[in-house]
Amino acid sequence: MSGAGSTAVNTLLPTSIVGSLPKPAWLAKPEVLWSPWELQGDALVEGRQDALRAAVHEQQRRGIDIVSDGEQTRQHFVTTFIEHLDGVDFEKRETVRIRDRYDASVPTVVGAVSRRQPVFVADAAFLRQQTDRPIKWALPGPMTMIDTLSDHHYRSREKLAWEFATILNQEARELEAAGVDIIQFDEPAFNVFFDETKDWGIAALERAAEGLRAETAVHICYGYGIKANNDWKATLGAEWRQYEESFPLLQQSSIDIVSLESHNSHVPIDVIELIRGKKVMLGAIDVAREQIETPEEVADTLRRALEFVDADLLIPSSNCGMAPLPRGVAFDKLSALSAGARIVRQELGVDVGVGAGVGVG
Repeated sequence: MSGAGSTAVNTLLPTSIVGSLPKPAWLAKPEVLWSPWELQGDALVEGRQDALRAAVHEQQRRGIDIVSDGEQTRQHFVTTFIEHLDGVDFEKRETVRIRDRYDASVPTVVGAVSRRQPVFVADAAFLRQQTDRPIKWALPGPMTMIDTLSDHHYRSREKLAWEFATILNQEARELEAAGVDIIQFDEPAFNVFFDETKDWGIAALERAAEGLRAETAVHICYGYGIKANNDWKATLGAEWRQYEESFPLLQQSSIDIVSLESHNSHVPIDVIELIRGKKVMLGAIDVAREQIETPEEVADTLRRALEFVDADLLIPSSNCGMAPLPRGVAFDKLSALSAGARIVRQELGVDVGVGAGVGVG
């Protein structure tokens, strides 16, 4: 199989995950975000492929319709991509404030950024070989990339974002050619830098997605279930309305799918109305706690969402990546997600395998 649109989901409410799955212990230390590899050299290459195979197997076994790599071949959802670019010095590091939330040691932009060769395309082609289901691949968005660096060259967040958007578009086009059906851009920075999102963030995102025949998605979340993010969430009050800043802009954009955090959050469900007409990848699984949702809890989240999005545009998913969770917990959450979606499909009078298609036809 090759080329965009090689596969399509014919299930109403097709399930998916939006980010990472936990890596096996022989590949990286369990329950640690961005853990170093336990293997080296050829053993690491083989180990990452084995982990990707296992992630695909578990997704399919647990009833996930749109399959991803679970980020098994990368340590970090942003910096693993940046590591492969020219113009960034990973030895020269500085401490910066990430998304106005926590301090982190990051690499430095020391020259013009460019991509000498594909970064994830070989891994995506390997994923394509493992399944006949539609596949989704995630890339960091331009604004989130610049927020994970110290820039000593461009001296302009906007200029650097546009450079990254061009590089991301090159990568996305090659991912599409490798058979990826949905290309997801992760932009948690959209929930923090509202003025930049409006002034150039959406435009840079559209540049990254320009000319693609594969479906495009943007994922905007409140972060992994780690202390820094949980502490920040505790300051946001009884209702989290950050999506009200970006959703009206995205509703008018060329992006096909908008992915948001919902279950067990303080995001008012009616914000989905702001992206009416777009496909909605709704987080119906909480990644900030180990308690496994019941299928009925998942179904209830989906039912409430259906007041604001048509059923043929709803994609049940996880809130964010699950890398810090115990592996068994993450997999059981996948089972709950698919079981909850099945309940709602049955209530809608639609059998599995019948419904609106997802993916490029």
